[in-house]
Formats: sequence, C-alpha cells, structure tokens
Amino acid sequence: MLIDEGLELLTEQQCVELLERGGIGRVGVTISGLPVITPVTFVFYDGAVVFRTGEGSKLRAASAGAVIAFEVDDFAAESKTGWSVLAVGRSSEIVDQDEIASMNGNAPVPWAAGDRAHYVQVRPELLTGRRIASD
Repeated sequence: MLIDEGLELLTEQQCVELLERGGIGRVGVTISGLPVITPVTFVFYDGAVVFRTGEGSKLRAASAGAVIAFEVDDFAAESKTGWSVLAVGRSSEIVDQDEIASMNGNAPVPWAAGDRAHYVQVRPELLTGRRIASD
C-alpha cells in the first residue's frame, strides 16, 4: 500500500471497482477558459464513465471531443474516512442506439427533471484515486 501525506494511493483496479458502483459524481468542463463542475448520475460501463445530459455545455464538450474531468467520492464524517477517484479523458456522445441498448438496463438514470436524452461517455486516459488512510 502506497501512502502519500496520509492518503492511501489507490491502484487503477481499485479505482475501477469504486467507479463500478455508479451513483452521483461530478463532471468538470471548461467554458470560456473557466472550469465548471456539475453533478451527474453515472454508470461505469465498458471501461467508460457514462452519464446523460440535455443540450448545453456538457453535450457541446462531448460533441467537440473535449477532455473532461470526472470525480466521484464517498466519505463518513463521523469516522473521518473516505475516498476519491478522478478520471480524465476525451468525451464523446454515444449516438448508436444499439450501443445504448447494449447497456441492458444499466444506463444511468437522471435524478433531475428535464430532457436528458443524450448519452456522454468519458474513457479515462488518467485514472487516480486516494483513500484517507486509517490510523
């Protein structure tokens, strides 16, 4: 186990296992040179972070093949434990309906109301994670 300043460095496999839980994460995109971070529901499917979105900045970024940062974490304040995984990679929109159907009911389900008919994927080129090491 590698420790860096009190944080356990997670292996790529440990990061994948945490991503496979799905849930709520945060997508970071650049808009007019500034970072914008928004929450999304996601799944980790076929080696990619997949989330749904409507028209807007995340879809424009995916359509342009922009590099997107995705972060997910979990923590327990009372025990001061937790972990964080960061996935960075090029984004793209999934437009092939057969590919969407191949998720076999594992597609992300948005919590927020509104049209989120577009599927975006981020294939990690950089995948890192940290866990608060217990004493």
